[in-house]
Parts: sequence; structure tokens; C-alpha cells
Amino acid sequence: MLEKSQMNYKVNIVFEKDEHGYYVYAPSLSGCHSQGESFEEAMANIKEAIELYLESVPADEIKCLLSNEILTTTVEVNVA
Repeated sequence: MLEKSQMNYKVNIVFEKDEHGYYVYAPSLSGCHSQGESFEEAMANIKEAIELYLESVPADEIKCLLSNEILTTTVEVNVA
């Protein structure tokens, strides 16, 4: 069995905050999500979830999964 060479990748993640804490997910990795009561806990949890997710992906597919650039911003809207 061939071992995957260890590489560092930047993974886009999205945080959502509500009254229960933080929900976080990686849009490029379908089904890869986590949560935490604090931002720091959610960050640690999603990093672990991403690492575990990527361990199950063939090495030649990882770069393809993480090649999408995701941009987020805000927009101001008027509500009647």
C-alpha cells in the first residue's frame, strides 16, 4: 500500500454563529462539517474533521477537491 505524502493545503471553511455556538463546514468537501461552543473549539473540530475526511480521499483527488476558490462577502439590503 502506498502512503500519501504529507502536504499542507488551505481549505475554505464557513462559520455560522447562533445561540448554541458555532457551526462550521467546508463547502468543497461535501458533508464535512463540525461545531463548537466557541470559535476556537469549532476551528479545532473542523480541522480534525477535514484531516479525517481527506484521509479517506485518494491522493490524486485531493488537489482537485481543494482547487476551487470560494469568496465570501456581505451585501447591504433594505428591508421594508
